[in-house]
Amino acid sequence: MNILEKTIAIISPEKALKRTKARQMNHFLSNSGYGNHGASTKKKSLAGWLSGSGSAIEDIEHNVETLRKRSRDLYMGAPIATGAIKNTVTNVVGSGLKLNTQIDAEFLGMSPEEADAWETKTEREFTYWAENKDCDVTRMKNFYELQWLAFMSQLMSGDVVALMPTIKRMNNPYELTIQLIEADRVCNPSNVFSLDNKIVNGIEIDKKGEVVAYHIANFHPGSANAIQNKWSRIPKYGAKTGRLNVIHLMEMERPEQRRGVPILSPVFESLKQLSRYSEAELMAAVISGMFTVFITTESPETGDFDGIAAEEEIDPEDETTAEIGNGLVNYLREGEKVETSNPGRPNTAFDGFVTSICRQIGAALEIPYEVLMKHFTSSYSASRGALLEAWKMYKRRRDWLANDFCQPIYEEFLAEAIAKGRIYAPGFFDDPIVRMAYAKAEWNGPTQGQLDPLKEVNAATKRVEEGFSTRTRETIELTGGDYFANHNLRVQEENLRREAGFGVDNKGVSKSPIEEEQMEDDEKN
Repeated sequence: MNILEKTIAIISPEKALKRTKARQMNHFLSNSGYGNHGASTKKKSLAGWLSGSGSAIEDIEHNVETLRKRSRDLYMGAPIATGAIKNTVTNVVGSGLKLNTQIDAEFLGMSPEEADAWETKTEREFTYWAENKDCDVTRMKNFYELQWLAFMSQLMSGDVVALMPTIKRMNNPYELTIQLIEADRVCNPSNVFSLDNKIVNGIEIDKKGEVVAYHIANFHPGSANAIQNKWSRIPKYGAKTGRLNVIHLMEMERPEQRRGVPILSPVFESLKQLSRYSEAELMAAVISGMFTVFITTESPETGDFDGIAAEEEIDPEDETTAEIGNGLVNYLREGEKVETSNPGRPNTAFDGFVTSICRQIGAALEIPYEVLMKHFTSSYSASRGALLEAWKMYKRRRDWLANDFCQPIYEEFLAEAIAKGRIYAPGFFDDPIVRMAYAKAEWNGPTQGQLDPLKEVNAATKRVEEGFSTRTRETIELTGGDYFANHNLRVQEENLRREAGFGVDNKGVSKSPIEEEQMEDDEKN
């Protein structure tokens, strides 16, 4: 009891009793439920845990500029950070997500043959547009390369914006183009924060919180031309047609969040410290490879050390060192002796420590350590388990990229192709349900790696035989190919082999005359 409580107890025992009861009640309330565990302020282990909480604007929007800078710095200078981002892009996008139209033929009243013909023509038209660099405003990338660039930018910067202007190109029937805008260019006019929070980091919202427009600077804020910057206000949707003008590629962590966070943000400190530690160990290992000699003497006077000839010295101007050569013998003066320096490198604990930190980084990024470090030295089951866990994340991000980037662009392409009469789709502009039926599609990307191809093929065969999957799906997942294209090509191949005198076994596979004779001999034996 402190002096104040003692004084109150002497003057008014009744008030002192009430104060004591109030303190006990407050202590009880603050230490019940989570207050006695994760939210406790009494436990010594949690007493120093100081944390604050703000809205998405205070916690995220005010920090995205710093997060972008640090993310790009790590990508350019930290090997693990670079590998994590490139590994994700390679597995999610690879050489590009390819269109596989899935028209709702039943709803549209089309026969399977008519639907197949429509899908084939549409995919041919889209392939022409997608593989042509005219689809890029800058004419530097085709559509599949733009997917790679957009996803890379989103991971590194937190988000990326794509515009869909129409530009007439010579010898190209399509005018739809894609313009990628780096995240930094989407910012408040004159970089001034809006007091009413109606414009947050370049994104304008209305009273309901709906995004209505994007404010885009002509130049990057860090550019030398930024002093001449002007901002353009781009409505998200067209006022007359409702056309989507802006694609904003980002992942949200919290409601009311307007800008994305770089994927490496939760592990910035771990990556930076690990990078510093690796650089220090590397330098120490380099130094340990140099034979360093110290001459100690009990005499206050220093003598001359007979080293190599002056014309052979590496740094003859440095008088603080003496350079020695191969097989050189020197006689020391009385009281002098030679001592060598051993920095104890390489550090035997280096690999174990780095592995432990990388496991934590991989857990935060949803990339197992084996996949993050390309280190498959465990058993087949463990390595396969790591790949399967990584592919859960890759597939989720691929679906997200397809839904938020590829599909909206395909729908705009389809609308232009139908409007120009290159693709026939009655009712497309009249009914949104009909439009959706025509625009249904899948986006196929790179397949999952196979540790044991034979086991994977046997498992795929079993799934097809039991009806758990289809040949089309298994072809895509195993090789990324097209089953129907493979089937038609195989029919041609087998017909040619029959014409050349090759037989066919009970599985429909052609056999050469020599192979047939060998099979007959085996059956007789």
